[in-house]
Amino acid sequence: MDEQKIIKDYEKYVMPTYTRKPLVIVQGRGSRVWDIGGRAYLDFFPGWAVSGLGHAPGEVCQALSGQLKKILHVSNNYYNELQGKLAEQIIKRSFDGKVFFCNSGAEAVETAIKLARKYGNAKGKYEIITMHNSFHGRTLATITATGQAKYKRGFTPLPRGFLQVPFNDLAALKKKISAKTIAVMLELIQGEGGINVARPGYIKELVKLCNQKGLLLIFDEVQTGMGRTGKLFCYQHYRLKPDIMVLAKSLGGGFPIGAIVARRKIADTLSPGTHASTFGGSPLACAAGLAVFQAIDKNRLLANVQEAGAYLHKKLTHLKQKYPLIKEIRGLGLMLGLELGGPGQLIYEQCLKQGLLINCTHGNVLRIMPQLGVTKKEIDQAVKILTSVLAGKT
Repeated sequence: MDEQKIIKDYEKYVMPTYTRKPLVIVQGRGSRVWDIGGRAYLDFFPGWAVSGLGHAPGEVCQALSGQLKKILHVSNNYYNELQGKLAEQIIKRSFDGKVFFCNSGAEAVETAIKLARKYGNAKGKYEIITMHNSFHGRTLATITATGQAKYKRGFTPLPRGFLQVPFNDLAALKKKISAKTIAVMLELIQGEGGINVARPGYIKELVKLCNQKGLLLIFDEVQTGMGRTGKLFCYQHYRLKPDIMVLAKSLGGGFPIGAIVARRKIADTLSPGTHASTFGGSPLACAAGLAVFQAIDKNRLLANVQEAGAYLHKKLTHLKQKYPLIKEIRGLGLMLGLELGGPGQLIYEQCLKQGLLINCTHGNVLRIMPQLGVTKKEIDQAVKILTSVLAGKT
């Protein structure tokens, strides 16, 4: 099909909710994608971490293919054999509780918000404290929870009951707690906020504070979950457990799925009729999720994230020493950000021209998040392109 025809169809028939580059991707495998003209690109930002296993991962494709021959959808008024299995895998690898399945990160965060509010309803508690520079989704409630004003413009009036405080600032958080507060929600690494990492001491004290005040602690692991940081879940770096964890993106290996995990003491707060998701936990989604866990184990991907992440960080550190434009390198595992001393959009665009897909967030942070099985050879290729672009830029 003609590339220009595809682009014109978008312009004519698709709502303009994204800023798109004139690139039509038609195929992917591992760390690479190909455009309609047959040109290959090294993808170091595969779908905002959705394709955590790389493009067209064998285990996921086989699982989906097999399930397609059985049944596509089972109403949640009944049981399907895979939903319980996937929930069991998540619980066994995280913390004791129960799982609710949905279709996206925003929907999962909405569920966490509803669960927290329902839990606090009897005591008149409904306020949730979140962080500046956070990102929790695009629905009305989740943009209100998000700590970035740009996502809220034009959508007032917004729902009540959300307060924001500076990230990593316990004193500021303490001042916002009131008799109406029911929960604190945060990302342990802020993705859209610029790859800001929660300090261990801050999280340790935050857990104590929540326990003292009877507050629920919600970790949004939509982007950090499923091995991205070198642990299956990012909270495991901090040697603690939240009350609620939100998952999506890499959980389905490219197939849409979202989930929340809630401790057993609060999970049954959402009783029949209080919440639902028509497509949540479908046989296809659960087949994909089970295959992702299988692939992570079989291919020793957590070990690879640790090794490849350290190697990538070392390479980027060398770049920082060579190019003063790079002010700081932040992140864990294969979720890294390069904070620049100026705008990063041009660098992103030049990398794209040279066949490397990355991301620029917060205006001046280059976000680099390759698939979990990335090789050192692929990292070398990516850094070579980035070096070439920086050499031309500086």
